[in-house]
Amino acid sequence: MHVLVIGGGARAHAIAWKLTQSPRIDQISVAPGNGGTAVLAPHVQNVDIDATDTVSLLDYAMQEHMDLIIVGPEESLVNGLVDQFEAVGLRVFGPHRRAAMIEASKSYAKYLMVQNHVPTAPYEVFADVDEALDFLSGQDIEDMIIKADGLTRGKGIFAPRGSSDAEGILRALIERDALDGAGRRVVIEQRLTGEELSATAFTDGNVLAMMPPVREYRRLHNYEKGPSTIGMGAYAPVHMLDPDMIARLENEIFKPVLAGLQAEHCCFKGVLYISVTWTALGPIALEINSRMGDPAAQVVLPLLQTDLLDVVEACVDGNLDQIDLRWSDHAAVTLTLTTNSYPERDDVGIPVHLEPEVPPGVLLFHGGTRTGDDGTLITTSGRVMNVTGVAPTLPLAAQHAYEGVSRVHFEGKHYRTDISPPTR
Repeated sequence: MHVLVIGGGARAHAIAWKLTQSPRIDQISVAPGNGGTAVLAPHVQNVDIDATDTVSLLDYAMQEHMDLIIVGPEESLVNGLVDQFEAVGLRVFGPHRRAAMIEASKSYAKYLMVQNHVPTAPYEVFADVDEALDFLSGQDIEDMIIKADGLTRGKGIFAPRGSSDAEGILRALIERDALDGAGRRVVIEQRLTGEELSATAFTDGNVLAMMPPVREYRRLHNYEKGPSTIGMGAYAPVHMLDPDMIARLENEIFKPVLAGLQAEHCCFKGVLYISVTWTALGPIALEINSRMGDPAAQVVLPLLQTDLLDVVEACVDGNLDQIDLRWSDHAAVTLTLTTNSYPERDDVGIPVHLEPEVPPGVLLFHGGTRTGDDGTLITTSGRVMNVTGVAPTLPLAAQHAYEGVSRVHFEGKHYRTDISPPTR
């Protein structure tokens, strides 16, 4: 079997790595891949096609008679890649374009949640600065969150520190188009107090199979300071959640969301990824994403014991209820390594040196790397790599991850040093 993984970051590397463990796969192609997938295994190859170049990807998939395509990036899903591939008979893991709108538009996701009685933070939607400011004048501004409506790769969430700060954020987004159209409309919602986590589930459009929830760290600096990012680290499992609490996530959030997508005639076969705050009243959904998370994938996939190919095919073929999804009782912690200019700009071409021996229990998932003409590993973006530690306990997994970080060297290396899970 020949499988195509679409994506170039650490999530795509983690997916391809997991697929190499399947005895049924003969060849894995990754488009465009990175410096890590290039040396992943003898039967893994990079394909120099951008993840958003649907026409070239389709031509390649048809030419190579791909048996299965797994779509990683949200941009590809929102652009309708799955729809176009399925139209010519290809088997694809990922939601259709209409279903992917739950991630492309936060206001649409909010509408879907409200319509289907999914608990979510109170909110309003604005495309006019003065109207937004008039609304905020009646609120405690520091209890509000401003979110760009569109896709921003983690850069569109703002916590204003006062009225002047809120006005500056809104004018930058709506009037000056600071996020290239993604912020021309904004969602303003109430800030919630509680434990933040990311919950994910495989789905074939009818059946859900929950994955271990993940605790993610999104701010650039220690103690949740600095700008918002895609994610600076994560760990799983989240021990505050007992089986009854996980059942509440499925019954109160995931099932109503899936039912809402069905009512909207949206075909969703893939991964539902929902950001949640667990409050005194229970789980409250914040955002819905249409694919596996990054860096959530880098801690969830190492814990999956079932063949990932079996799970993906069951989702595509509509028989997920026939899969026995098994998970390790170990723990995983991942740390994101970035350049010191991230997220403001990408530092390209910085040499990356990996020590020849990686400690046991450590996995390196490349994000923004490639092999240069002289064979040297160099950066291609500000998100360079995820270092994941796997161990019987969370503290030991964290220790492994930080040991792994010490084996990766590049100028301006930045990572958080406070990702210390509970001692259980």
